[in-house]
Amino acid sequence: MSGWFPFACWSAWFLVAAAAASVATEWLIGWTSAQGVLDLPNDRSSHTRATPRGGGIAIVAVTAWAVILAAVIWPEARLSLVGVLVPALAIAAVSWLDDLKPLRNRVRFGVHLAAALAAVFLLGPVRAAEFGSFGSFDLGLAAWPLTLLWIVGMTNAFNFMDGIDGIAGITAAVAGAAVAAAAACLGVEPLAAVGLAFAGASIGFLTCNWPPARIFMGDVGSAFCGFLIAVLPLLGGAFAMSRLAMITAVAMWPFIFDTAFTLCRRAANRENIFKAHRSHLYQRLVIAGWSHRAASSLYGGLSAMAAAVALAPLHDAALTRTATMLTIATITVGMALLLTLVYLSEKAEGRKAPGASA
Repeated sequence: MSGWFPFACWSAWFLVAAAAASVATEWLIGWTSAQGVLDLPNDRSSHTRATPRGGGIAIVAVTAWAVILAAVIWPEARLSLVGVLVPALAIAAVSWLDDLKPLRNRVRFGVHLAAALAAVFLLGPVRAAEFGSFGSFDLGLAAWPLTLLWIVGMTNAFNFMDGIDGIAGITAAVAGAAVAAAAACLGVEPLAAVGLAFAGASIGFLTCNWPPARIFMGDVGSAFCGFLIAVLPLLGGAFAMSRLAMITAVAMWPFIFDTAFTLCRRAANRENIFKAHRSHLYQRLVIAGWSHRAASSLYGGLSAMAAAVALAPLHDAALTRTATMLTIATITVGMALLLTLVYLSEKAEGRKAPGASA
């Protein structure tokens, strides 16, 4: 992995993925519009005009090709790569059907759980929770249920968070890059290749989705991205899986925190947590006057900062204790900042988002 030639290869891999996804997304704008696959604005929407959806197909296609190529280049990892690709494509397929005609929740969740079970059966569960200088804790019998909860939860959390232009694409790019960097440091090259291609595909999609968006990701993209981000650490094998899972969780903390905080607040207020709403923290920022560009940049920046700090010990083990404390501090300050910005923005606006009472 050292030297200019490998660096040039990895750079080309990323750029080709980004370019392919950009071209594919541009084509999908016309195709989905012609097929009538449009997201029509309603009282819960953050957009005001009919916009084609399904642009996430570009991310699915480019990432799938990257997985296939990785299986050819690293045949010893072929079974593991299949364990990622096949369930992820099942997620994409049911989500595309949901984009075309809404499916029952139990059908979608049933496929999510089946895909998660297949991935964990082929790759194994995360058997330990890695907490940097605080040590690693064996999950024991809880490994299977916690890994399944992580995968299904992330699949749906990512879908919940894809509500404004750019926020899902930029977060997917950060998460993919973080996984790729961690895998490269740990010597898991097939995972580095898939993570880097996924990050590139997300960047390519953003060329058409960055505010103002000309196409939306759709459930086919958001559910696929959430599932893939959750499952990629399992490619690290027993020796690297727990560290990769923790770095992924750190990179995804804004999405995890926003989803958990919103669900807990709505449950505490006796609201139907399954009913569509506009009270996620990022939605409240937009309703209070923030632009999509500003809110998406905030979430992407918070994700990137935490991931960068968490990755430091992989380059220098002496930084483990410092990086652990800085990661905790970065996330804690980030949570406080996010809540403060929502409070101050709503106070300045003089109103709150529907259902956003404290």
